[in-house]
Amino acid sequence: MADENVTPESTADVNDAKASAAPQEHRPAAPVPSPAAMAGKAHVPSPAALSARAGKATTAAPAVLASDYSDKQIDEAAAFGRVADDGTVFVTDGDSERPVGQFPDASSPKEALSLYARRFLDLKAKLDLFATRLENASIKPHEIDESVTLLGEEVREPAVVGDLSSLRSEYERLSSRAGQRKDEIAATRKEAMAKAVAERTVIVEKAEQLAASLGSSTNWRQTADKFRALFEEWQKHQRTSIRIDKTDADALWKRFSSARTTFNQARRKWAQERDSERASARAAKEQIIAEAQSLKDSTQWAETSRRFNDLMDRWKKAGRAGRSEDDALWMKFREAADTFFNARQADRDQTSSSEHENLAKKEELLTKAEALVPVADEKAAKKARKALASIQEEWDQIGYVPREDIRRIEGRLDAVDRQIKAVEDAAWKNADPEADARKSSFEEQLRGRLAELDEAIAHESDPSTKAALEAEKATKEQWLNAVR
Repeated sequence: MADENVTPESTADVNDAKASAAPQEHRPAAPVPSPAAMAGKAHVPSPAALSARAGKATTAAPAVLASDYSDKQIDEAAAFGRVADDGTVFVTDGDSERPVGQFPDASSPKEALSLYARRFLDLKAKLDLFATRLENASIKPHEIDESVTLLGEEVREPAVVGDLSSLRSEYERLSSRAGQRKDEIAATRKEAMAKAVAERTVIVEKAEQLAASLGSSTNWRQTADKFRALFEEWQKHQRTSIRIDKTDADALWKRFSSARTTFNQARRKWAQERDSERASARAAKEQIIAEAQSLKDSTQWAETSRRFNDLMDRWKKAGRAGRSEDDALWMKFREAADTFFNARQADRDQTSSSEHENLAKKEELLTKAEALVPVADEKAAKKARKALASIQEEWDQIGYVPREDIRRIEGRLDAVDRQIKAVEDAAWKNADPEADARKSSFEEQLRGRLAELDEAIAHESDPSTKAALEAEKATKEQWLNAVR
């Protein structure tokens, strides 16, 4: 933050209303000029002239005009001077007196002394103004030095009439106070600079922490926003805080810049790797699309479905090629896959219709088969077996039925076969010489199993299980009838 160019505030230039008759300041090495020669010559610098010599702009302050001084103030200052008969004005300076100017055309000694008394009061006003300005928080050390130097020149041998001893004492006091203020300003500035360095160090440490946390899971956009916010905070701190030493500022900036460079390099590396990965993913997906398009018209439903599943697995592992490209590539792949799977579904719909027709035909055959049982004897069993064989041959020629109906209808047909077979087996056992020996034991087993089935059927609530138990019971009863 640039230092302000502020000089001690000034008062208005004080000139006598009678400018043409203004006396010249006394110079001991030269004769006292006449009033006419005095016109327009240099005199005691006014506060405005003091500011001009300092070459700095002044802050706004009430102007101190000659008319602002009271008669009492003028008389008190004039008491330290006298006017000789020739109009020369003298001032008491310590233990002696010295001439300060000449005012031969003055209407009275009081008028002559009044002019120089006002100049004394002007000079005193500048000291008072400097005393006020000295306590202002915005004053700068160089302004203090310039003001002390200029005021020192003015109070050395001023061409004024007044209490010069008190004027110089006040100047000495202000000089001492000026040194103290410079020390205070230096201490305040040191403290402010330390605070500013600490605040800027916090910004730097945040940037370094961001740079140290970079990794594979970094959100680069959010991190870039954080670095941008830290840089804006840095710039704001430069504008609004005290200017710190160049050495500290350069060292902190080097650390901050290094952290930003680390981030920028890492982000560029990530972007390059991302672009490479995307290019690889794009190439892999284009290959997958080419394979999918070559399979879309296949009617090898099972094999091609498996291959499309493999292509989908490869697609998922291929990575991302960028949102816009991924969307376009996916549409191409999806189009090829949809072509195949829609065709497969259409074939399945057609197959399903045929299977339901086949189911209706087989259920008609089941009605015929189930009408063959029960059979009472071996002769009836042979006749039923022949009819069942004809039904089974027609059954095999009909074709597939819906998957969910296969076990149901096959089970019903098998139940008919088992009932006929039971009678056939019983007839064979009756013809067997050893059958009589086993007949009694087998009959007891059948009766025991039938008793178990009756109990199970009585306690079973599931319709399908109960139907199976009843079918088994019917079979066992046929066996029992056959062995009697």
